[in-house]
Amino acid sequence: MQRETDFCVECREMSSYSLQKRCVTKNIRGENLTFEITCAVCDTCGGFMSAPGIIDLNVHEIDEQYRKLKGLVSIEDIHTLMELYNIGKAPLSIVLGFGEITITRYLLGQVPSKEYSNIIRNALSSPVYMEQKLLENKDRVALAAFKKSMKRVSELKNIFIISNKMIGVISYIFEKLDEVTPLMLQKLLYYIQGLSFVLNGREMFEENCEAWVHGPVYKDVYNIFKQFGFNVIDDPKFIMFEGYKKYLDDEDKYIIDLVVNTFGQYGGKTLEKTTHKENPWLIARNGYGDDIPSNELITKDSIKNYFIKICNEYDISKEEDIHKYILKLSDIV
Repeated sequence: MQRETDFCVECREMSSYSLQKRCVTKNIRGENLTFEITCAVCDTCGGFMSAPGIIDLNVHEIDEQYRKLKGLVSIEDIHTLMELYNIGKAPLSIVLGFGEITITRYLLGQVPSKEYSNIIRNALSSPVYMEQKLLENKDRVALAAFKKSMKRVSELKNIFIISNKMIGVISYIFEKLDEVTPLMLQKLLYYIQGLSFVLNGREMFEENCEAWVHGPVYKDVYNIFKQFGFNVIDDPKFIMFEGYKKYLDDEDKYIIDLVVNTFGQYGGKTLEKTTHKENPWLIARNGYGDDIPSNELITKDSIKNYFIKICNEYDISKEEDIHKYILKLSDIV
C-alpha cells in the first residue's frame, strides 16, 4: 500500500499515511448517490488527511463515476470524437446543434444533459450519424472544417462493412482483453463461431471465413485491422464499436467469455498452430502448399460438424477441458 508523509491536523505532527478506498454519499441534483473515492488515512490516528492532490483526485473520481452511473459521455469521449473527425471545439458544437461554446464547457468539466450526451455518443458511435449532422449544419461551419470532417467520415464508414453482430463480438473481445493482435482476433472469432454452433445451437455471426496461410481468416475483419500487422490493435476510432454490444444477448456473451478465458489466454501464434491441426482449415487447404495463399471458404457446416465431434471427446462448456484441448493441439508442454 502506498505511503507518504504529511501533516496530520489530528496528531498535530507529520505522519505517514496510506491511500485507501472509502465510500461516500453525495447529494447531486437532489439525489443521494454513493461513490468510491481515494482517501489519505493517517497511520497513527486513522483520521483523514488533506494530502496533496487528494481533493482534485476525488473530484475526478466522483465525476467519472457519476457520468458512468448516468450513462453520460466522459471528457475523454469528447476528445476522442474531436480526434476522430479532425474537428475543433467550436465547429463540433455547431455541427452537433449546440451553442458555440458548449463543447468547451464540457471539456472544462461541465456535465452534459442526457439529451446532449446522447447526441455526442451517437456521433461517436456512427459515422453515418456524424455525416448527417455535418450536412445539416454545413452552412454554419467553415468550409475547410467541413471538408476535413467529411473526409474522416468517408474513411470511418469503411470500417462498418461487417455485420452489427460481428462488430458487437469484436467490441466485447476488446473489453475483455487488454491486448489483442489481428492474428489473435481472427482465431478468437473462429472459435467463438465454433463453440456457438455447439453450445447455443446457432451461428454467432453471418460472416464466412477463409483458409489463409496463417489459419482461418474473416476477410473483411482482416481489412479493417491489417494496418496493425502483428502488433496490438490500438486506435481510438474503435471506441465506435462499443455501442454495438447491444446486439449480443446473454448466450452470446457466455460463449465469448468462455473463449476469451481459454483461447484468449494464448498468443496468436499458438492459436494458429491449433487451427492448423483442425479439419475445417485442413480440408479447405487441401492441395495447397504451406506458404501458398488461398481464399478457399471454410464452410459453416465444416466448423459446426468439427466442433460437434470435438464435444464428444472434450466438454467444451468447461474451461479446463478447453485448455486440455489447446495444449494437445499446440504441443505446449
